[in-house]
Amino acid sequence: MIQKLILAGKGFCMGAADVVPGVSGGTMAFILGIYEKLIAAISSFDAIWLQHIFKLELKPALQRPHFGFLIPLIIGIVCALLFFTRIIPLPILLHTHPEPIYGLFFGLIVGSIIVLLPETERFDSPTLFFLTIGTLAGWFIVNLVPTNTPDTAWFLFLSGMLAISAMLLPGISGSFILLILRKYETILNGIGHFNLTVLIPFGLGALTGLVVFSRFLNWLLAHFYRATLAVIIGILIGSLWEIWPFQIRKYIQIHHKEHLISTTPYWPDSLTQPVIYALLMMLLGMTLVFIISEWGKRGQIRN
Repeated sequence: MIQKLILAGKGFCMGAADVVPGVSGGTMAFILGIYEKLIAAISSFDAIWLQHIFKLELKPALQRPHFGFLIPLIIGIVCALLFFTRIIPLPILLHTHPEPIYGLFFGLIVGSIIVLLPETERFDSPTLFFLTIGTLAGWFIVNLVPTNTPDTAWFLFLSGMLAISAMLLPGISGSFILLILRKYETILNGIGHFNLTVLIPFGLGALTGLVVFSRFLNWLLAHFYRATLAVIIGILIGSLWEIWPFQIRKYIQIHHKEHLISTTPYWPDSLTQPVIYALLMMLLGMTLVFIISEWGKRGQIRN
């Protein structure tokens, strides 16, 4: 029972990580020491499992996937999603207190970069090359996406695929992908209000991405681990431009709802109250990642 509660707690950390556009759920699983188990558990829903389902062989169908690992983890993730949409409404806070909230996200990303860099094992020329490729790709991605994207079912489906794929990567935040796709508030509001017209296409896209991308990622990390991780860290570095808390943000009113249309980063010239709050939240974000990382390492030692 204690192990199940610990898994649920780790699931809550993963869910919280994917709600905020900072550190990804994959990163959180990585620093908590359950990443390989997570990928293996997702990959257990394979062709053999589908054969058992189609043949109505319920016992082997229930035994093959790692439900003992996945169920408490999923419960923790769902609890985190509901907590940060119903109790602490992050979409509203992004409008009312952008500097400290984005400061927290920025600190989470910087902390994740610091935690993940030693996992590349050595900082040689190939690592620097792939790190540079990832950084350029990250900067390009956050500056390429248009400021407005449609709320149609096909785009919500695509957003679900991309977000869940990013969630599985130890480095890229699924909610960050939603943020640059301008679907972060749409999805969180959909979860908070159980809006099925949003949740169904998004959920189907997430399920599709989960089935397809988990196998590709498993192969990629097995054969090109250091290169893949260096690219992921580089993307995180490049994405810091978008998450920098000090931005001039312009909104437009569409159907009685504000939509972000442009952001221009700036360097604050004085220590005003919002600047101090943002800096403190940056420090908090980095500290949280370091604490969770140590928790994960101690869990691995005990296991």
